[in-house]
Amino acid sequence: MYSSRRIALLLALSIVAATAALAQSSTSSSNPAAPDQAQAGQPAEQSHGKLNVPARIKAHRAQRRATAAQAHSSTSSSKPAAPDQAQAGQPAAQSQGESQGQLSVQARIRERRAMRRAAAIHEAYSHRYEEYTGMALLRFEPGAKLEHAWDYAWNVGFTRYSNERLGYTVDGRGYYATAYVGGPNNVTNNAITNPAISQYAVLAGPTYRFYMQPKYSVSGRVLGGMEKGNFSGDTNHSTILSTELGLWPDGYVFAAAASVPMEYNLTPNIGLRVAPEYYFTGFGSTIQASRGFTTGIVYRFGKQ
Repeated sequence: MYSSRRIALLLALSIVAATAALAQSSTSSSNPAAPDQAQAGQPAEQSHGKLNVPARIKAHRAQRRATAAQAHSSTSSSKPAAPDQAQAGQPAAQSQGESQGQLSVQARIRERRAMRRAAAIHEAYSHRYEEYTGMALLRFEPGAKLEHAWDYAWNVGFTRYSNERLGYTVDGRGYYATAYVGGPNNVTNNAITNPAISQYAVLAGPTYRFYMQPKYSVSGRVLGGMEKGNFSGDTNHSTILSTELGLWPDGYVFAAAASVPMEYNLTPNIGLRVAPEYYFTGFGSTIQASRGFTTGIVYRFGKQ
């Protein structure tokens, strides 16, 4: 009995051991495949991940290169014109700025010159009063049928200016000459062939400066008044004899003068003047239109 029990126990143990061995063998035969598969799958996954990362990197690089190439192409197609335009516009802007600067400098220079000229003109012609004295020369007809004689004269005057241009002048002058009355004109066979004659005039009228510069000016002047003629001085004041010699009768007649005084300024106060003029008188109930000029020195004083 005891042996049979031992045999049964041994059989049971052997069965259990066989079962365990079979289970262990089945487990060992199945479990190694899983690690192998896991190990085989893990490198595959790792290789797949490794392959995906470089592909993505390459794709990103390719995309960046494409974007950069597109941007470069668009920049190269648009920006070269811009630098050219900038380079073309920069000299134009510089030249325009330089020209504007030059114009502004020239404008300032012209403005300063104009201001200096205006100040010099004002300094010379802003005086209230003006005096002048000098001489005159006139080609005068002493009688209706006599030759023209050269009259030499003194001349003085005074002008009161209401502004730099307009003034009012009072003028005095005296003419002296000798008239030739010999030849066929001496119907009385008188020994007097060159009697002395003289005229004295007082005139007044407006003077207007129509052109002014710091060193010179040009004016217009119209005067009118009265003249006293003496033609009988060498005939013992015999008007009958002087008229027989062909001279104008003595007396008072109207006189007028139209002249263009031209002045050159030595200083703002002192100038030299010459004035060509037409001089009109009314001796013998006729009109004598004589040509001549006056000249002399001018002195200005009294600021306005």
